[in-house]
Parts: sequence; structure tokens; C-alpha cells
Amino acid sequence: MYKISIILAFFLSSYGCMAGNKQTSSTVKEAQPEKTILTGAQQTEAYLPYLKGKKVGLVINQTAEINKVSLVDTLKSLGVNIKAIFGPEHGFRGDADAGEKVGNYTDKKTGLPVISLYGKKHAPSKEDLANIDVLIYDIQDVGVRFYTYTITLAYVMQACADNQIPLLILDRPNPNGQLIDGPILEPEFKSGVGMHKIPIGHGLTPAEFAQMVNGEKWLSNGVQCKLKIIKVKNYSHDMVYTLPVKPSPNLPNALSIYLYPSLCMFEGTAISQGRGTLYPFQVLGHPALKGKYEFNFTPISIVGMSKNPPLENQVCYGIDFRSTALKDIQNQKQLHIGVLLKLYQDFPEKEKFFTPFFHKLAGNAKLMQQIKDGKTEAEIRASWANGLETYKASRKKYLLYN
Repeated sequence: MYKISIILAFFLSSYGCMAGNKQTSSTVKEAQPEKTILTGAQQTEAYLPYLKGKKVGLVINQTAEINKVSLVDTLKSLGVNIKAIFGPEHGFRGDADAGEKVGNYTDKKTGLPVISLYGKKHAPSKEDLANIDVLIYDIQDVGVRFYTYTITLAYVMQACADNQIPLLILDRPNPNGQLIDGPILEPEFKSGVGMHKIPIGHGLTPAEFAQMVNGEKWLSNGVQCKLKIIKVKNYSHDMVYTLPVKPSPNLPNALSIYLYPSLCMFEGTAISQGRGTLYPFQVLGHPALKGKYEFNFTPISIVGMSKNPPLENQVCYGIDFRSTALKDIQNQKQLHIGVLLKLYQDFPEKEKFFTPFFHKLAGNAKLMQQIKDGKTEAEIRASWANGLETYKASRKKYLLYN
């Protein structure tokens, strides 16, 4: 049996762990400790004057909150004239499965129309924006290319630019702020899980990403989105930031968020990442690994997390990362690709290990071939080096934080 401690030693790199400031509760007007991280949304005094007398649309989900109160409820209580809500993947309330198409509806609590941007359309239409003076974007991201919220942000920027509507971004920290790693997306592999020439771990906050979209002229027809940004206070990319709300149904805690950039790559393989358990992106396994690994789990249908998980009701054998200390992976600077190489080596039917979706997650066809060819981790990383250096130099132009 291949022991978990050996596997962890195999793929966990050494990371510098710097203690940072965590989000704390407060009322909107309450005095804040000097070094407490304040999200853009919390700084209502900085943007309420800008919204006065305007018809407002919100691009938000369940992470858009101020002290455990939804942004929409806070703004309504402060007299902001909200006309519509636009919801990304997982929906406005954040309870739809990954990839599940969400339709339009009226929110029961607020009575506001909710227009889905993850279904038949990806961006607000001209008609959707006809009665709106300004859009607000406030969605927590995790700093990973195939996490779809930055793609939604780019689509929203396109719609705003095309319709001469300003976009107010209430910025939030990146919990993987120091992770700048992985292959750069190649244009022929653009998809719904990757559209821009960035690495898997991009090291940007939503507002920094938006500045890069404008600066690199990634919007169609060379248009620019008019941005107004409320920066995060007392934040830098090397800080540890614990999210007050889980950003999506299958990222329930800090460990899953830190492991997601690496373990999500397994969605392009036969291996289960724990969808259908209460600890997704904290375990890996497959029935064919029985006899090689002792740990096992069985994916089941869980409403609100994963209704139809891969390998449903099958006993999967593999790796349990839940004993990993957060201090060992906070402020990570590299993807854990060693575990990908190891599980490929251990999988008995290698021709069935990868699926075509792996190319979209990797952003190229090279990585799969490198693994099949038995390339070492060092050789694979060396193939990313030039692209990463070019990206890092470009990224510096758009940073709002150290």
C-alpha cells in the first residue's frame, strides 16, 4: 500500500507561510480595526454617492455580502434603486451544480428579476441593460483560470462596453493570491473553462483581472469597459485570507480552496475528486485503484452539492488530503502536479485515464502528452517557464496590491 504520508511528501512543495489578517464581522458603519481586511463591498461610504439617483444592476452570487447580509439587501435598505440581478454559474443563491444551466426567475425574497448568465446566454443583452445606468460586480473568486467567474466578468465587461454602461467592481481578495503557475492557455483551447492567455493560477483579484482584460485588449472590436473600482483595504497578495462564505457548492472550506487549482485537473481524468461527498476537492480515488490505496470513499447524490457525481455509488480507492495542515499549503506558489503524475503511473488502464476535457483544463494538448511520455515534474515545469515569465511581466502592470 502506498501510504498517504509518502504521497504528501512526494507532491507538496515547500511554501513560505506568512500570517495575515482574516475577515471579521462588523456592521456597515462600525469602526474597523486598523489592519482588518475590508472588501470593496464593506466600504459603502466609498460608492453609495456614486449610485445615488442611478438605476442599478447587480452581478452577484451568495458571496456578495456585508457582514453576513446579502449585498442586495444592504443596498436596498440604503435606498439604492436596484433593477435586476444577474447570476453566474451556480446561480444567484449559489446552490446549483457545477455546469448546471440556470434559467431566469423572480427572486422570492426581493421580488427582483434574476437573469442567468450561465445557460442560454453568458452576458446581459442590450434589452437587459435598457433600464440600467450602472452595473455592480461583486463575486468572490479563487484565482484559478477554470473557475468560471472571471469568464463571466469578461463577458459582463463586453456587454457594458458595447452599451456604454460603467461597471463598478467591489473587489475581493484572492485566497490563492501567490499562486502564479501552470501552462498559459493556448488560443485553440478556448472554452467555457478558459478564455484568456493566463496560467491556471493567475494571481489576480477580480478588479486586477478586469484591468488586464482592458489593458491587453481582450474585448471584441477593441472596445474598453469603463471601470470604477473599490479596492480591498489592508490587503496584499501574500496574506492568508479565510473566505467568510463558501464560493461555490463544492468548495466548502479553506483546504478545498487551496487544493482546487491542482485537484480540479482530475476532472479531465477518470479519477473522482470527491464530488458526491461532504469533502470534495479533498480526496481523490477510483475503483480501479483498489489494492494500491487503503483509503476509500463512495460518491453519492447530494442535493445542493452534486446531484449526479462521477462514479456515483462506486467505492473509490485513493488519497485523503484532509489531514494536510493548512499551513503547508497556504500561500502556495506552485501547482501540485506530482500527484497527477503518481496517479497516472498507478492507474491500471492508462488508455482510460484521460478524457478530452483535460486539454481544456490544461489549456493545451502538451501536458497530457508529457505525462504519457513519462516526463518528470521538473521537465514539465521547464516547459511552462517562458510563458510564465512573460505573463508575470504583463501582470505587474495591472496590480492594485503588493
